[in-house]
Amino acid sequence: MTSALMSVYRQAEVAFDHGKGAYIFDVNGRQYLDFNAGIAVSSLGHAHPHLVKTLQDQAAKLWHTSNLYRIPHQDRLAERLVENTFAEKCFFVNSGVEAIECAIKTARKYFYDKGQPEKNRIITLEGAFHGRSMAAISAAGQEKLVTGFGPLLPGFDRVIPGDLEAMKMAITPETAAIMVEPVQGEGGVNPLSDAYMQGVRALCDEHGLLMICDEIQCGMGRTGKMFAFEWSGITPDIVAAAKGIGGGFPFGACLATAEAASGMTPGSHGTTYGGNPLAMAVGNAVLDELLKPGFLDHVIDIAAYLKAALDDFASRHHNVVEAVRGRGLMLGVKLRGLDPRETVAAALANGLLVAPAGDNVIRLLPPLIIERPQVDEAMVLLEKTLASLTQDVENDAG
Repeated sequence: MTSALMSVYRQAEVAFDHGKGAYIFDVNGRQYLDFNAGIAVSSLGHAHPHLVKTLQDQAAKLWHTSNLYRIPHQDRLAERLVENTFAEKCFFVNSGVEAIECAIKTARKYFYDKGQPEKNRIITLEGAFHGRSMAAISAAGQEKLVTGFGPLLPGFDRVIPGDLEAMKMAITPETAAIMVEPVQGEGGVNPLSDAYMQGVRALCDEHGLLMICDEIQCGMGRTGKMFAFEWSGITPDIVAAAKGIGGGFPFGACLATAEAASGMTPGSHGTTYGGNPLAMAVGNAVLDELLKPGFLDHVIDIAAYLKAALDDFASRHHNVVEAVRGRGLMLGVKLRGLDPRETVAAALANGLLVAPAGDNVIRLLPPLIIERPQVDEAMVLLEKTLASLTQDVENDAG
């Protein structure tokens, strides 16, 4: 049967019907352990009672008004994010890529209003993924993202991650900002070192640049802190957030210091759906959970337990597992001699959801509410998956 959908996805032949916690069930009733979480979106698992009730209550009241009027849930969520993060200003959008667009515009407008319109270029990193708008793919520059969509938008310069000297050499009088993912997700779950993050911040300070952190995948508690940049002890000027911020409801946010956001004046930017009452109600409910005493401590504890289990798994299967890397509950298993998409498909067949990534990596992005028995279950399913893929390889290895 020919689908009416554009053929842009390689979808698995499974359709899900409902979920509960870390488990999701297909239309035939089969249970799966979800260590993908909608690619780091369903941060509180499926059908979380507080999120469900909040959405149902708001849906019965008001869905949409537009930003021509005050939206009380929006005011409250912005105030709470400011209170609990580096930010002093927030702008709510519908997706991660819209948060990136806002971040880019915020940086450029800042220098324009300062009388330096020539400062409009942004340094980004090789292997980055910032979304699929024209600005986002131009910023990342990866061949798989840009092929067929040229000409790209100007204004971006890319350097190799980890090389501060290369970044310093890329700075010109036209540079406005440096944009990094503290943990590169699509690029292969590559965490930037704390020293590198500190070095980027220092370069921004030295040259009067803005530092933008793309925390769309690694933010909102996924690494055990509200944002991953916090581990390095630095403060960025602008942060793009999404995915886990809505626990499954689609929205994102651009967060910034008051100084960085000073150019975003009435009429300079806008959105029709962004910050709507439904999204804002759910966002506040997600924040209720993330800010509970001990919640992030649990993420740190269970992430350490998962990392130790994966390290043991890698040591026992070193002929097909090259490395385990990442931070918090954003972990990648770099494979040797196995195709990540085939591995993801085999895991699905065994009842475990994981995601592929670049650099021959599979990603484990479980809900932040998982417990140790579910980690143990995931490891059993990974063992079963590897056995189904590597029996001949393991036998040859002796």
